[in-house]
Amino acid sequence: MNALIGTYECKVDAKGRLLMPAPLKKQLAAVLQDGFVLKRSVFQPCLELYPMAEWNLMMQKINKLNKFVKKNNDFIRRFTAGVKVVEIDNLGRLLVPKDLTAFAQISKDVVLSSAVHIVEIWDKDLYEKAIDDSVVDFADLAEDVMGNVNDDDHGLS
Repeated sequence: MNALIGTYECKVDAKGRLLMPAPLKKQLAAVLQDGFVLKRSVFQPCLELYPMAEWNLMMQKINKLNKFVKKNNDFIRRFTAGVKVVEIDNLGRLLVPKDLTAFAQISKDVVLSSAVHIVEIWDKDLYEKAIDDSVVDFADLAEDVMGNVNDDDHGLS
């Protein structure tokens, strides 16, 4: 699957459904029939929408953990807490279960943000706070994370 692109705003209706923006739905077209997994984010108060193939890849990694190591077992339990299999219906809507809506503090306005091969689902106000440059110096973060990447074939140095 190609990397997903874009950040989109939408609204959640009274039943907890959000209408998948057309450009995002088009990018996900090849995997719509396989379904998705929706889960709590580990680091942020948002949700992560995994296409089923991406979820299966993640589960292959997690399945390699020794379950007789307590930390591994605790991690698996917490990582998969609240996980739900979801589908995008024929009208392009995604139903966000109430427990996950509560976790992500989603009210009405939502941001769907691409995160390589998954989609993050945020309450709009929390998303704006998370990307606020006054809290984290993005230039420093970019240097720390990407500064040692050296891949001349792709124009990165």
